[in-house]
Amino acid sequence: MTQLSQIKAFSKPLIANLAKLGIASSQGLLLHLPLRYIDETHVTAVRDLHMGESAQVEGEIVHAEVTYKPRKALIARLEDASGQLTLRFLHFYPSQINALKVGAKVRVYGEVRNGFFGYEMVHPTCKAVGEKSEVAETLTPVYPTVAGLGQASLRKAIRIALQQADMHETLPGQVYAYLDLPSFKASLIALHHPSPDVNLRALDNKTTVHWRRLAFDELLAQQLSMRKHYARRRSVSAPQFKPSKQLVSALLKSLPFALTSAQQKVALEIERDLTQAHPMQRLLQGDVGSGKTIVACMAALQCMENGWQVALMAPTEILAEQHYRKMLSWLMPLNIKIAWLTGSQNKKDREAALQSIASGEARLVVGTHALFQEAVRFKNLGLAVIDEQHRFGVHQRLALRQKGQPEPHQLMMSATPIPRTLSMSYYADLDVSVIDELPPGRSPIVTKIVSDARRDEILQRVREACLQGNQAYWVCPLIEESEALQLATANDTYTLMQDEFPELKVGLVHGRMKPSEKQAVMAEFSAGHLQLLVATTVIEVGVDVPNASLMVIEHAERMGLSQLHQLRGRVGRGSAKSTCILLYQNKLSDTARARLKVIYESNDGFVIAQADLQIRGPGELLGVRQSGVPMLKIADLERDVDLLEAAKTMADVLLKNYPTEVEQHLERWMSSAGELVKV
Repeated sequence: MTQLSQIKAFSKPLIANLAKLGIASSQGLLLHLPLRYIDETHVTAVRDLHMGESAQVEGEIVHAEVTYKPRKALIARLEDASGQLTLRFLHFYPSQINALKVGAKVRVYGEVRNGFFGYEMVHPTCKAVGEKSEVAETLTPVYPTVAGLGQASLRKAIRIALQQADMHETLPGQVYAYLDLPSFKASLIALHHPSPDVNLRALDNKTTVHWRRLAFDELLAQQLSMRKHYARRRSVSAPQFKPSKQLVSALLKSLPFALTSAQQKVALEIERDLTQAHPMQRLLQGDVGSGKTIVACMAALQCMENGWQVALMAPTEILAEQHYRKMLSWLMPLNIKIAWLTGSQNKKDREAALQSIASGEARLVVGTHALFQEAVRFKNLGLAVIDEQHRFGVHQRLALRQKGQPEPHQLMMSATPIPRTLSMSYYADLDVSVIDELPPGRSPIVTKIVSDARRDEILQRVREACLQGNQAYWVCPLIEESEALQLATANDTYTLMQDEFPELKVGLVHGRMKPSEKQAVMAEFSAGHLQLLVATTVIEVGVDVPNASLMVIEHAERMGLSQLHQLRGRVGRGSAKSTCILLYQNKLSDTARARLKVIYESNDGFVIAQADLQIRGPGELLGVRQSGVPMLKIADLERDVDLLEAAKTMADVLLKNYPTEVEQHLERWMSSAGELVKV
């Protein structure tokens, strides 16, 4: 692979600018593909221009001036044999004034608008033309770039790369024949220099065969890298745990409920993984309230019965404490000692916890990110359970995994369902289990979307619900720009609610409170001493109060789909009929309207996650998992789902039969084949 520094025509400043785009080699340049295209293959006469269309016009400058009212602008008039066109520049350099002097012959490209003197173009691209200036023969690509690197320099660099770079096929021809895809070389040439008679809409939408060829190559590289990582993990040793003979059955006998068939199926999958000699890396997905924690507890007991320790890590202290209390109630009768470790503990409690973890006396350790700090030493960590895994970075999960020797098994839990296409691509290196049914007796949640103008009716609804013996949440708006502003809003809302409901006990919980204060308020609410809880989105994950049957979410239009679904899941955890009211401000954007429609129509987390993927794209859904995962630049999981299926099918065959060719393919597409998922 040729490095850019080896290409004589490339200057140091050019190489430095290309590095800002993440391009270090000729292959990187070849795969730096256009954002869009402009058609400079023919010149349009002024009289044939159409409003709103982009066109290229050639003519002579017959008037040029800098005006100062209403604002500074460079105005020039271009004339051809059929009429005149005004050119307007609001930002310009002295060199542009010189280039557009009266008498200059220029070729301009831009969007046609209605102006004061007829048709005009604002900030068109301009080129001086001479007698021998030829019109372009192919469409002109427009590339993603950075400040200091113009389109002309980028096009020239890519043209050189196309002449010099190696564009051989990395994989056997039958891989592409099966999908009827063109060659790598033909695809690159067709995308960097498309023929003027190509379907421009298909080209811009990336649905031509040439786009599909490169999208397939990229998806295949991602699948191959994930499978290699998966295989490598299977070559690492891990402790083997025999199935539990006593503790799990003792726990199940003590429970006031029976496991659903989905929980039993998933528990068996995990039990089987833990008997293997390589580390489990399983993602346990289940919608809000589907009972993931008890399944994780069964896995923990299998590990402990074999004499090893278990760590359970949660992203917030509220959630970690809830797990701790639940585990205490389940495991204390079984004489299992549990340690509790968070960042806000006093020194004495922390020292005692660290001592019991190091000695092995604590069989289960529950906590927040404090678990993976250096001072924490496990005697023999056999299983790490990570709740809401997408909240933790790759390095944090890796740090916890490194607490065990040999490598501990890892169970990741997520109440944010992962759409099938994401699961097949970005999570292809994990085994995935899904709890796809809710425990019986849960009441369905009714969702209502209400304008803020009807606030008084909603307040009355809250009053009635609380006076009937139920409890309610009032969730304050998400204000991303300012945590201080969000805090002020929460405090204001709390004061308003106390004034509005003098007969009710109202509590407040928000992210800036000390963990002990938060926990005290949550304990009061759980015990039923508070009837209404005013909260920010800190209650989004894991809070479990079965008596809470009403939730009001203010400014619901500001929140993402998965967040709304998580919040809504805090009610409907008991047998009482539950309602979630989404308050919105008038004048909804199209995206906000689409989000609220999805959440109103569905209670199914997977349907909601799929819609969220379509609205927001994979980047935000993946969250911090991005670091360490090769992100897709060309392929689109929704558009190219057929290619993803084909890549998934083909990856195993290629790894088995063509290992050398696979390495070449990864070298081309992953810059280094080692750029793999670490955790």
